[in-house]
Amino acid sequence: MKHWTDHQLAFVIARITIGINFLLHGVVRLPKMEGFASGLSKGFEGTMLPPALVEPIAFGLPIVELVLGILLIIGFKTRLAAALSFVLITLLMAGTSFKEDWDLVGSQMIYVIFFFIFIKNLRHNTFAIDGTSKMVVDGFTNQQV
Repeated sequence: MKHWTDHQLAFVIARITIGINFLLHGVVRLPKMEGFASGLSKGFEGTMLPPALVEPIAFGLPIVELVLGILLIIGFKTRLAAALSFVLITLLMAGTSFKEDWDLVGSQMIYVIFFFIFIKNLRHNTFAIDGTSKMVVDGFTNQQV
């Protein structure tokens, strides 16, 4: 850790924190999957989105959040996990727009901005299984693959 740059440390903190966020979204919803899916489906009644589309998403969402959270925490396939997280948030934002819940859309935009910055700074990824960072070792920069 003493060889990490400030950028690397910041990236690790961000990656693990957003990973925990996604992981816990999935973990708390899994035991109450039926209730979560039912509530989410009811929330979209009266929108242009058909229940046949909303219900499978409601059942799959906690699993996707759990998997993405784990990948981000351990730093495995970090670029792919970040890109898929960005896509997930964008889809959730689109769905929320159909409900015209503009306050929630605003909150979801924070995730969009976060993943934009996150993906732009992937070169600082360290303390990860995929180790896609530039590590500083004895004053020299060494590119890891």
